[in-house]
Amino acid sequence: MMTKYSHTPGIDLGVKTLAVMADSTGEIRTVANPRHYDAGRRQLRRASRTVSRRQGPDRRTGRKPSKRWEKVNAARNKVHHRVANLREDALHKLTTSVAAEYGTVVVEDPGVAGMLRNRRLARQIADAGFAEIRRQLDYKTRQRHATRIIVASRWYPSSKTCSGCGAVKAKLPLHVRTYQCDLCGLVIDRDDDAALNLAALAAACMTGTAVAGDQDTTAVVSKPRGADQKTRATRPRRKAEAGRAGGATPPHQRQAETRGRTQAEALTLG
Repeated sequence: MMTKYSHTPGIDLGVKTLAVMADSTGEIRTVANPRHYDAGRRQLRRASRTVSRRQGPDRRTGRKPSKRWEKVNAARNKVHHRVANLREDALHKLTTSVAAEYGTVVVEDPGVAGMLRNRRLARQIADAGFAEIRRQLDYKTRQRHATRIIVASRWYPSSKTCSGCGAVKAKLPLHVRTYQCDLCGLVIDRDDDAALNLAALAAACMTGTAVAGDQDTTAVVSKPRGADQKTRATRPRRKAEAGRAGGATPPHQRQAETRGRTQAEALTLG
């Protein structure tokens, strides 16, 4: 199906910035993180303090809340609803513009569940809504627009790869925000470098030179070296030859072996 636009953006999600986008022409755009929850924390703190000073409900004694508690609790819930609505509006505007403007979109799989375990960044990551961006891009590119979405694996080294020469670093700590290539000497922001690498990955998938270039709608690009890291869900079964302790064979297994041997002999003789 023909697409209206040919530029292919790569999107790298961050905490200070909501998204860093780079298209196939090398143009980089940055969308700042609005931080709606941080903006409303002062009002929430004041409203929560007022709610704690009122007579609220008690399930143990069956006490009903007072009218004053219900009034201030409704005011606190109003602040929560406003923060949620502002966040939803910002994410919808971002994902709608990306899905409508570009023909192919590459997005990372950041692993939000693991990122939320960092107690220093959990609140900001949850406020940014990275998983919601991925979900909205998934259905908007498929259902509303003739757009192809490519999901890069979370093990793909987008930040460790040099966008100039393609060299991959072994380690790149999270606190290092500037990428410096040891081979070509390129110095670039870490998020900008990752966005450029994702845009190049989109071009490789469209030409069929990447791992997932032959897929139609949604491509999941795996790790360049070897297979993806997967967690084994079940324990491996023991070998059938081991049997019980001491080499004894269970009764039901002996019956099954005898029955199978009898059937094999009957088929041979017949």
